[in-house]
Amino acid sequence: MKNKMKTFLTAIIIMSSTIVSAQNGKATTEKNTFNRTTSVGIDINSSPDKIWALLTNAANYPKWNSTVISIQGTIAESEKIKLKSTLDTSRVFKLKVKEFTPNEKLVWGDGKGLRTYTLTNNENGTTTFFMTETIGGLMFPMYAKYIPEFDDNFETFAADLKKAAEK
Repeated sequence: MKNKMKTFLTAIIIMSSTIVSAQNGKATTEKNTFNRTTSVGIDINSSPDKIWALLTNAANYPKWNSTVISIQGTIAESEKIKLKSTLDTSRVFKLKVKEFTPNEKLVWGDGKGLRTYTLTNNENGTTTFFMTETIGGLMFPMYAKYIPEFDDNFETFAADLKKAAEK
Protein backbone atom coordinates (compact mmCIF):
# COMPACT_ATOMS: atom_id res chain seq x y z
CA MET A 1 0.00 0.00 0.00
CA LYS A 2 2.85 2.36 0.86
CA ASN A 3 4.49 1.84 -2.57
CA LYS A 4 1.18 2.43 -4.39
CA MET A 5 0.67 5.70 -2.52
CA LYS A 6 4.22 6.79 -3.29
CA THR A 7 3.71 5.96 -6.99
CA PHE A 8 0.41 7.84 -7.02
CA LEU A 9 1.92 10.94 -5.38
CA THR A 10 4.89 10.86 -7.76
CA ALA A 11 2.49 10.75 -10.73
CA ILE A 12 0.53 13.72 -9.35
CA ILE A 13 3.73 15.73 -8.87
CA ILE A 14 4.91 14.96 -12.40
CA MET A 15 1.53 15.88 -13.92
CA SER A 16 1.38 19.08 -11.88
CA SER A 17 4.90 20.12 -12.85
CA THR A 18 4.07 19.52 -16.52
CA ILE A 19 1.01 21.77 -16.29
CA VAL A 20 2.86 24.46 -14.32
CA SER A 21 5.89 24.38 -16.61
CA ALA A 22 3.62 24.85 -19.62
CA GLN A 23 2.25 28.08 -18.14
CA ASN A 24 3.43 31.63 -18.73
CA GLY A 25 3.82 31.06 -22.46
CA LYS A 26 6.63 28.50 -22.24
CA ALA A 27 5.98 25.28 -24.17
CA THR A 28 6.90 21.81 -22.99
CA THR A 29 7.15 18.56 -24.93
CA GLU A 30 6.93 15.03 -23.61
CA LYS A 31 8.15 12.27 -25.92
CA ASN A 32 7.28 8.59 -25.69
CA THR A 33 7.81 5.68 -28.04
CA PHE A 34 4.38 5.94 -29.65
CA ASN A 35 3.51 9.62 -29.22
CA ARG A 36 4.66 13.15 -28.55
CA THR A 37 2.71 15.80 -26.63
CA THR A 38 3.45 19.51 -26.72
CA SER A 39 1.65 21.97 -24.44
CA VAL A 40 1.61 25.67 -23.69
CA GLY A 41 -0.46 27.78 -21.33
CA ILE A 42 -0.75 31.50 -20.77
CA ASP A 43 -2.92 33.87 -18.77
CA ILE A 44 -4.67 36.45 -20.93
CA ASN A 45 -6.24 39.68 -19.69
CA SER A 46 -9.42 39.12 -21.65
CA SER A 47 -12.74 37.31 -21.44
CA PRO A 48 -13.21 33.74 -22.69
CA ASP A 49 -15.77 34.91 -25.27
CA LYS A 50 -13.30 37.32 -26.90
CA ILE A 51 -10.62 34.61 -27.04
CA TRP A 52 -13.16 32.07 -28.32
CA ALA A 53 -14.13 34.46 -31.11
CA LEU A 54 -10.49 34.58 -32.23
CA LEU A 55 -10.06 30.79 -32.02
CA THR A 56 -13.20 30.03 -34.03
CA ASN A 57 -12.96 32.56 -36.86
CA ALA A 58 -11.04 30.58 -39.48
CA ALA A 59 -10.70 33.39 -42.02
CA ASN A 60 -9.11 35.77 -39.50
CA TYR A 61 -6.38 33.44 -38.16
CA PRO A 62 -3.63 34.84 -40.44
CA LYS A 63 -4.50 38.39 -39.29
CA TRP A 64 -3.58 37.71 -35.66
CA ASN A 65 -1.63 34.44 -35.70
CA SER A 66 1.81 34.43 -37.32
CA THR A 67 2.00 30.59 -37.15
CA VAL A 68 -0.98 30.05 -39.48
CA ILE A 69 -0.91 30.77 -43.20
CA SER A 70 -4.58 29.92 -43.74
CA ILE A 71 -7.58 28.00 -42.48
CA GLN A 72 -10.39 27.13 -44.85
CA GLY A 73 -13.78 25.98 -43.63
CA THR A 74 -15.92 26.60 -40.60
CA ILE A 75 -14.64 25.95 -37.10
CA ALA A 76 -17.72 24.33 -35.55
CA GLU A 77 -18.79 20.92 -34.19
CA SER A 78 -18.15 18.07 -36.70
CA GLU A 79 -16.99 20.46 -39.43
CA LYS A 80 -13.90 19.85 -41.55
CA ILE A 81 -11.19 22.45 -42.00
CA LYS A 82 -8.00 22.75 -44.02
CA LEU A 83 -5.08 24.32 -42.18
CA LYS A 84 -1.80 25.53 -43.63
CA SER A 85 0.90 26.21 -41.04
CA THR A 86 4.31 27.87 -41.08
CA LEU A 87 5.72 24.59 -39.67
CA ASP A 88 5.31 22.91 -43.07
CA THR A 89 4.26 25.35 -45.79
CA SER A 90 4.04 22.59 -48.41
CA ARG A 91 1.34 20.66 -46.59
CA VAL A 92 -2.36 21.27 -46.00
CA PHE A 93 -3.66 19.55 -42.86
CA LYS A 94 -7.18 18.17 -43.30
CA LEU A 95 -8.74 18.23 -39.85
CA LYS A 96 -12.10 17.56 -38.27
CA VAL A 97 -13.52 19.52 -35.35
CA LYS A 98 -14.08 16.79 -32.75
CA GLU A 99 -15.28 18.83 -29.79
CA PHE A 100 -16.76 22.32 -29.61
CA THR A 101 -17.87 23.72 -26.25
CA PRO A 102 -18.20 27.51 -26.64
CA ASN A 103 -15.87 29.59 -24.46
CA GLU A 104 -14.39 26.41 -22.92
CA LYS A 105 -12.98 23.73 -25.20
CA LEU A 106 -12.14 23.16 -28.86
CA VAL A 107 -10.58 19.97 -30.24
CA TRP A 108 -9.60 19.24 -33.82
CA GLY A 109 -7.45 16.60 -35.41
CA ASP A 110 -6.86 13.85 -37.90
CA GLY A 111 -5.86 10.18 -37.70
CA LYS A 112 -2.38 11.04 -36.40
CA GLY A 113 -3.05 13.71 -33.82
CA LEU A 114 -5.35 15.90 -31.77
CA ARG A 115 -5.01 19.53 -30.80
CA THR A 116 -6.99 20.72 -27.80
CA TYR A 117 -7.63 24.32 -26.78
CA THR A 118 -9.11 25.03 -23.34
CA LEU A 119 -10.17 28.29 -21.76
CA THR A 120 -10.56 28.74 -18.01
CA ASN A 121 -12.34 31.86 -16.78
CA ASN A 122 -10.47 33.08 -13.69
CA GLU A 123 -12.03 35.06 -10.85
CA ASN A 124 -9.59 37.96 -11.37
CA GLY A 125 -10.90 38.80 -14.86
CA THR A 126 -8.24 36.87 -16.76
CA THR A 127 -8.60 33.72 -18.82
CA THR A 128 -6.10 30.87 -18.82
CA PHE A 129 -5.53 29.58 -22.34
CA PHE A 130 -4.07 26.09 -22.63
CA MET A 131 -3.17 24.35 -25.89
CA THR A 132 -1.91 20.79 -26.19
CA GLU A 133 -1.27 18.55 -29.16
CA THR A 134 -0.59 14.84 -29.12
CA ILE A 135 0.69 13.14 -32.24
CA GLY A 136 1.18 9.41 -32.38
CA GLY A 137 0.06 5.89 -33.04
CA LEU A 138 1.59 2.51 -33.71
CA MET A 139 3.52 3.81 -36.74
CA PHE A 140 4.77 6.93 -34.92
CA PRO A 141 8.32 5.60 -34.38
CA MET A 142 8.72 5.31 -38.17
CA TYR A 143 7.85 8.95 -38.96
CA ALA A 144 8.57 10.82 -35.70
CA LYS A 145 11.94 12.12 -36.89
CA TYR A 146 10.23 13.90 -39.80
CA ILE A 147 7.88 15.96 -37.61
CA PRO A 148 9.37 19.31 -36.59
CA GLU A 149 9.44 20.38 -32.96
CA PHE A 150 6.40 22.46 -31.96
CA ASP A 151 7.71 24.34 -28.92
CA ASP A 152 8.64 27.64 -30.63
CA ASN A 153 5.49 27.53 -32.75
CA PHE A 154 3.28 26.96 -29.69
CA GLU A 155 4.94 29.79 -27.77
CA THR A 156 4.40 32.14 -30.72
CA PHE A 157 0.77 31.01 -31.09
CA ALA A 158 0.08 31.73 -27.39
CA ALA A 159 1.83 35.12 -27.51
CA ASP A 160 -0.05 36.11 -30.69
CA LEU A 161 -3.38 35.09 -29.15
CA LYS A 162 -2.63 37.03 -25.97
CA LYS A 163 -1.69 40.14 -27.94
CA ALA A 164 -4.83 39.96 -30.13
CA ALA A 165 -7.19 39.24 -27.23
CA GLU A 166 -5.79 42.02 -25.03
CA LYS A 167 -6.29 44.73 -27.71
